[in-house]
Amino acid sequence: MNNIEQEVKTQTPVPEKKKRKRRFGDRSDGRRLRTISPMAMVSPFIMTERNDSQNLFAETIDISVCEKFLREQKAAGNINMGMLHVFLAAYVRTVSQRPAINRFIAGQRVFARNNIEVVMTIKKELSLESPDTVIKCYFEPTDTIVDVYNKFNKVVEENTGTESNSDFDKTAKVLTYLPRFLLRFAVWVLKTIDYYFCLPKFLLGVSPFHGSFIITSMGSLGIPPIYHHLYNFGNLPIFLSYGAKRKEPRLNADGTVEVRPVMDITVVTDERICDGFYYAGAFKMMRRFIKNPYVLLDPPEKVIEDVD
Repeated sequence: MNNIEQEVKTQTPVPEKKKRKRRFGDRSDGRRLRTISPMAMVSPFIMTERNDSQNLFAETIDISVCEKFLREQKAAGNINMGMLHVFLAAYVRTVSQRPAINRFIAGQRVFARNNIEVVMTIKKELSLESPDTVIKCYFEPTDTIVDVYNKFNKVVEENTGTESNSDFDKTAKVLTYLPRFLLRFAVWVLKTIDYYFCLPKFLLGVSPFHGSFIITSMGSLGIPPIYHHLYNFGNLPIFLSYGAKRKEPRLNADGTVEVRPVMDITVVTDERICDGFYYAGAFKMMRRFIKNPYVLLDPPEKVIEDVD
């Protein structure tokens, strides 16, 4: 355990974000990639919908070190920090080192997203009758797990409670006043605009279908994680679901068996944004961060930019 804690580095300087000039064909939420392989450019024309391009996998992660870390964080004052924040921080750190998992497909072109945008559906109150709402939280690739914790909790607090209405709720309510034929037409117009250009920024800010990553907790519902489909509308490329903590026998290096706490996750990805080898490396990195969240206490030594 001490060896794991020693992996925490001394405070490192936060790297500056590279400034890029917007070019023709770029969108307000991402820049078009022009140097990727011909296969990567053609695949969105062959697999035209996100549902055509889904890859699914499951993982069981040992969280014994994670539990110790969370106990220490709660004792230090971060009393609400939990596995959700670990997953989010691990994803953000992985994007800082493997930026291609933050790409998206729009108009059958491949884009590198400008921001890290995480989407999640939450209950306004912990009751069966409480309505759902969708929140979107923005992160920087240099964020530590404490940064992620503070940013995410602030957004949750702003959107919970019976009197609060998120921007998504307000926008969706306006659409419900339209007759069905007008609503269908409005959605068609939005899809067309998003295909050829980009939705207006205020709509991108409230859309739960546009973002880097969407996460859901099935453990809070008492069921195993599900394989949640990706949405054809919008540009979300990754959906992660995780279940409740459970115990599982694990084999130690010396051949002994030990019962440890584990957590099951399922992930659905859009295979068009990067190849399987890259995806595998990125998720193995994310798994290492989840198993050892101490390394997330400091910002990354460097941030890797996606290709042009």
